[in-house]
Amino acid sequence: MVSMDYAQGASVPWGNDDSAAPRYAGDGGAWTAQGGGGSGDGKGKKKDKSDKSGKGKSKDRSDKGDRSDKSDKSDKGQGKSWKNDSRAERTKVTKTLDRVEHDAGFDEGRSAIQRRLEVAAESSGKLSAVWSPSVESLLRFRPGMRVADLDGASCPGFDGTKADAERFIELSAHQIAFYQELLYANGVDGGKRRMLVVLQGMDASGKGGIVRHVFHQGNPMGISYHGFGKPTEEELQHDYLWRIRRELPKNGWIKVFDRSHYEDIVMPHVYGTYPEDVWRARYDEINDFEASLLDDGCSIIKIFLVVSRECQKKHFLGRLDDPCKYWKFDPSDLDARARWDDYMDAWQEVFEKTSTRRAPWYLVPADHRWYSRAVVSELLRVGLRDMGLNWPPARFDMAEARRRLEEEDAAVIG
Repeated sequence: MVSMDYAQGASVPWGNDDSAAPRYAGDGGAWTAQGGGGSGDGKGKKKDKSDKSGKGKSKDRSDKGDRSDKSDKSDKGQGKSWKNDSRAERTKVTKTLDRVEHDAGFDEGRSAIQRRLEVAAESSGKLSAVWSPSVESLLRFRPGMRVADLDGASCPGFDGTKADAERFIELSAHQIAFYQELLYANGVDGGKRRMLVVLQGMDASGKGGIVRHVFHQGNPMGISYHGFGKPTEEELQHDYLWRIRRELPKNGWIKVFDRSHYEDIVMPHVYGTYPEDVWRARYDEINDFEASLLDDGCSIIKIFLVVSRECQKKHFLGRLDDPCKYWKFDPSDLDARARWDDYMDAWQEVFEKTSTRRAPWYLVPADHRWYSRAVVSELLRVGLRDMGLNWPPARFDMAEARRRLEEEDAAVIG
């Protein structure tokens, strides 16, 4: 599906030493190996003695095709720490999740609306403490970052196990559901707040899995999904943003885009289907378009899933081996794969020209699906929380409503 599959992630490391999580060195800098958790291929690099996994010796039980290690086998019942994490570090994450679960602000007995909101915010803050440093500081695109140099197999900022990540997602999902209902209620009340989530990445980067796993506890009435493919004949009769505008979230809703308006820059950049001056003009047009959405109350979260070529190949082979997944594969996927470097260059320019202060790009390692799903869950929950919404007040005569219901009871008794 060459028409819409872009360059997937990169095979070069986030911090190539798999004994250390990457740290960004600042403007003009790069990800460096400076302690912490995470994982990389470590090819040609000296491995930390605590890394006893060995390449490809085990399979991820829940994510076939994901790059895994022996620690994945121990996820059941928490097990051993993942990769380089010490038991103390893993326990710290687990204890944090324990506190969140114990203190979770889902107490339906609370009568004070403001207190319920405060408790939810406190619990969300405790969940965010699982990440060190924050997802915002680690994965937000900054000048000097190169997508081609990032390692899809790394897990920056998260020192827990796969089981910890899955537990994190479950706890985070409860709060996402809480905040999503709050957003929807405000939309019903006439508020204009809404959210657009843009998912981009090469084919087999896990976009569909994120939609299934991260949004599964939300209310279907307030969440919708749209995947953009090759433009139809009707769509080609209009400007490239026409079909995007038709799918924008309604007030109070969350809309997930699987691919987006950014395809209308990347594809002509890679394949030369439009004159350069035409597609280059779209950088400013898209920045203006997104600024207008933000001004009108629409939050935007833009995520690029960074998957390695090796991981993509494993997923492609898995699709060829499984008759139930033939529908996911198209020979054109291999044509796109053959132009990997061209796609990486095109996406690099997209990030440099469209990652703005109000609508930044997040470059998320995606070889380990559990990690990328946890990151997206964090970004979504924090984005909803930071809208600062409150429950809409009753815009009707409360006493009259009660009187009518009581009269109904009296009539039944009489």
